[in-house]
Order: sequence, then C-alpha cells, then structure tokens
Amino acid sequence: MTSCVPPSFDLSGRLAVVTGAARGLGAAFAAGLASAGADVVVVDRPGVDLDPVVAAVTEQGRACHPYPFDLADTEAIAAWFDGVRRDRGPVHVLVNNAGVARLEHFNEITVAAWREVMRVNVDAVFFLAQRAAEHMIADGVAGRIVNVSSKNGLMAEAGLAHYNASKAAVELLTRSLAAELGPHGITANTIAPGMIATPIDGEFPLDRQAFEAAWAERIPLRGGYGTPADCVGALLLLASAAGRYINGTHLVVDGGVLADQMPRLRFMPPYRSSL
Repeated sequence: MTSCVPPSFDLSGRLAVVTGAARGLGAAFAAGLASAGADVVVVDRPGVDLDPVVAAVTEQGRACHPYPFDLADTEAIAAWFDGVRRDRGPVHVLVNNAGVARLEHFNEITVAAWREVMRVNVDAVFFLAQRAAEHMIADGVAGRIVNVSSKNGLMAEAGLAHYNASKAAVELLTRSLAAELGPHGITANTIAPGMIATPIDGEFPLDRQAFEAAWAERIPLRGGYGTPADCVGALLLLASAAGRYINGTHLVVDGGVLADQMPRLRFMPPYRSSL
C-alpha cells in the first residue's frame, strides 16, 4: 500500500548556493533555506554588504559562507564555482536569484544596456547552472536547480524589453536543463515572482505612487504587493524532497495577476452574498 505521509521539507545536511543574496528575494531565500536546515553560501557583487544575510542565516543555527563575486564575469564562473565546491564540499541546491533590470523605451536600449541585462540574467544563470550540475553529477548528488524568473518571462510589460526577453530565456533554459539533468536525478525549475516589494525597480524613472496604486488594483489577491517571504515556500518545495518529482516547470507567485487578463471585477456591481 502506498504511504500517504507527505515527503519532508527538511534540508538538514545540505549545502545551498544563493546568488544576489544581499537583499530582497535573495536574503529571504537564504534565511528560508537555513530555517529548513541547510547551510548556505551567499553570493553578491564585491563591495555589497553581506553581513545582514550572514547574521540572518547564522541566527537559524546554520553555517553561512559569504562569497563576493561579480556574475557578469562570465568567463570566470566555472573556476569560481570550482573553488566553492573545493572549499565547502558538494552543493545540493543552486538558487540563481541575481538579476538586473532597467526601465527604458525600446528605442533607448543600447547595445551595452542589452548586454548588461543578458550577461547577468541569462549568461550567468546558464553557466552557473552548467558548472553546478557537472559537480552534482560527479558527486552523485540528486541536486536541485532553482532559477528565479519573473511573470515578465511569461507576459510582457512595456519599458522592459531586455528584461522580459531575459526572463523568457531563463524559462526555456530551465526546461532544457530539466530534460538533460533529469536522468541524473537533478531537477531544474523556476520561480516566477510577480509584484514583490524588493529593491530591483526602486530607481526606475516613473511616477512611483501612481504606478504602485495601479498595480495594487491589478492584483486579484487582497493585500496588493507580495513580500520576499511569500516566495520562500515555493523555493522550499522545489529544493526539498517534497518537490522530488517537480521538474521543468515554473511556480508563479504573483497573487493571481496572470490568471486575470483584464481587471473586469472593478467595473462590475459589488459582490452580494447569497447566504
């Protein structure tokens, strides 16, 4: 008889690598993984303060290892990851969270701006996953690769052509990895956040108050914008034994935005209970 006992979310004895870990989603992911028992390597650009996330992880009683590294240095990624493996042992979970975004009209996007976004959002994601997967296979680890995409990888948004394209690429790269790594017991999936209160768009040149008010109306779920903590459950599912058979897909964490093609509800008569 098949057991109905749910699988474990426990990550004790596992090592996770989280990029873009200094703030926002990355910091929440690092602390969340530690709360489930994982030790964590936290990565961000040289000069970025990693002390707060190190403190948050160690408060959970887990080891936290800061590794400053510029993921835009694509050619150095493999050697850098080799060093992490040599220093810390087998890596069980890779969370490709680091990303950049720029708000520009389509005709304002320069070659340099396009390449900057692609280098961090696509190139680094693929080549870091590539090297991590090679080590997972060599170490006999049934690992987990979780790439942070976006609702913008599934639905476009004006002013973000390069960002939209980069996140769409992450979606298909992840499925490609899932197809090749599945035979080794390694899964690859994405988390596609919606409007999460993080610093990534904090310097966009737009009317912030009006923009956030419009989005608050657009999100079906009561409460408007999500928080980084709202995405942690999706990560723990994909990173743990509970997500063993989830491979090559995305978990959208957007409060229902992609489910509602047009916010028609605001134009309808008020809800009246039939009870």
